[in-house]
Amino acid sequence: MCAIIILFLKKQGDTNMKKLGKILVLLASFSMLLTLVGCSKESGKQSDTPDVDLTALVDTLYEGVEEKPMVGTTEINKDNLAYYVGTDDIDFEEGVASEAEIGSIAHSVALLKVKEGTDVETAKAKIQASIDPRKWICVEAEKVIVENKGDLIIVIMSFDDVANTIESNFSKL
Repeated sequence: MCAIIILFLKKQGDTNMKKLGKILVLLASFSMLLTLVGCSKESGKQSDTPDVDLTALVDTLYEGVEEKPMVGTTEINKDNLAYYVGTDDIDFEEGVASEAEIGSIAHSVALLKVKEGTDVETAKAKIQASIDPRKWICVEAEKVIVENKGDLIIVIMSFDDVANTIESNFSKL
């Protein structure tokens, strides 16, 4: 289409050709700008949530933990949500939990990706108010941490040094 217009104006004279060149450059620049803005993934909302597989992320969080207990990773669903985070009143997309496989070791790391539009601070407050560091009955977690990065909430219950290392790794994501 542009080639036909250029050929037509070329017959009209050089002054029209120079004007057309400037107009075409401006139109091309404008259309490229619209393409970049229109195709952007961002919806105006900044998110610092890591976009990774939660199970793989759990493995990353254990880096540098000196005395890591033997753990198993479980998918969190609506049926077991309250066991891992203390409440079933959280609207979430997906979640995983990593817990000690020996019941006499108080250790749990839960990651929840809450649904878009969920008030993360309210969700964290619900968890903090209802989480039970003695859920293992015989033992109690030394430290409980509830933090977030964007729409990803982490709940850590463990020994002080283990919890601190996992929290540090989470904050570096």
